[in-house]
Amino acid sequence: MGKIPELLIPAGSLPVLKTAVRYGADAVYIGGEVMSLRAKAVNFSLEDMQKGIEFARERGVKVYVTANIFAHNSDLKEARGYFRELAGLEPDAVLISDPGMFRICR
Repeated sequence: MGKIPELLIPAGSLPVLKTAVRYGADAVYIGGEVMSLRAKAVNFSLEDMQKGIEFARERGVKVYVTANIFAHNSDLKEARGYFRELAGLEPDAVLISDPGMFRICR
């Protein structure tokens, strides 16, 4: 028996996350104000991440947070702090593309 596909929707803001959840997303992915390739775009503050995660969880929807930069040495200290903050928010997953960032997050 095959797996059922997951409908994963990008959400650039809290209102978009809520819309995706209301329209049937199985999961959403969001980026924070740091550690995201779209860091210069409007992204989620930690406060909005918490609100979004709570909203989604109450409705059975997963939230994945991107931390997909390719880090430089100067990013590593901030990354450690960011991952500690994310751990407190308890997203369902963190989407990472850089092996060094993976090690720090793990």
